[in-house]
Amino acid sequence: MTPVAVFASMIAYLITQLIDIKIFHFWKNLTNGKLLWLRNNFSTFSSQLIDTVLVIGLLCFFNVLSWDLFWGLVISGVLFKLIIALLDTPILYFFVWLFRKKFNLKINEEIKY
Repeated sequence: MTPVAVFASMIAYLITQLIDIKIFHFWKNLTNGKLLWLRNNFSTFSSQLIDTVLVIGLLCFFNVLSWDLFWGLVISGVLFKLIIALLDTPILYFFVWLFRKKFNLKINEEIKY
């Protein structure tokens, strides 16, 4: 059943990465490039919820997991991912600060080649 699990995970990953990017840029445009913590966390929370539901749902659909495990796995998976997303926010701010300093960038300014 490993190929089914990998397939389910890859399909969910592709879908949720597109969703994450769309949500991130929606919030970036709405906040004029400010409130990095908001767009980082909202996009990650949304996409990881969808990812977890899709992966576990597909694994249940293909009989890799039992449907009676669905909600417990979704709740625990989402909580874990939310905690990690909250913990990575200060790290993200640090790296953004480093890039802005190195390339002399202002908020909402990007490197142009």
